[in-house]
Parts: sequence; C-alpha cells; structure tokens
Amino acid sequence: METANALSALSALGQESRLAAFRALVQAGPGGLSVGELRERLDLPPATLTAHLNVLRAAGLVLDQREGRVIRVRANYAGMDALLAYLTENCCAGAADCGPASCCPPPTKGTKR
Repeated sequence: METANALSALSALGQESRLAAFRALVQAGPGGLSVGELRERLDLPPATLTAHLNVLRAAGLVLDQREGRVIRVRANYAGMDALLAYLTENCCAGAADCGPASCCPPPTKGTKR
C-alpha cells in the first residue's frame, strides 16, 4: 500500500460516523448490509450516510453492489488487510514471529516504552 492510500484510509476512518459505518460492515461479514439497514443501525439521515459512504468508497474501504432496487455495501477486507499490513510491516524490525499479541504487549505498571 502506498502512503497516500494509507493516509486516505486513515483520514476516512478518523470521523465517528464513518468509523461506526465501517465497523458495522466488518461485523456484518462478507454479506454486508443494504444501505437502508446500515442507515437504520447508525440512525443517520440518508444524505449524510451517502456522503460518508462516498468517502469510505474513495478510500478503498467499502464496496457496493446493486441488487435490483437495493444497494448492498460491504467492507473491503482486502483494503482493510492492506492498511493493517502497511501499519505493521516493520513491526519488531521484521521479526518472523512478530505480531501485536506476541511482541507488542501493553506495558506493565512501571515499565517505560
């Protein structure tokens, strides 16, 4: 992932309603949600949700598909995985066994980082 793409994704997720929408789509799984279902879950006006989805779409975090009269929105898991990989690619200086739980535990009381 290029730095500009990472910045776009992070910026898109840096707004409360967009983060809530993205999290709801991730939780919904590969089937996603219709725009109407997502709007009801988030309790947002239709035009507001449309604007937020446009930002998430432009950042490569959501995909949509028309199904007759319904638009189904899904989290773009490949985009999410790419962002996570970008953020962690140099974790622990590239150690093979590196991961958030294995080498980056939260500091214990009295430990400085």
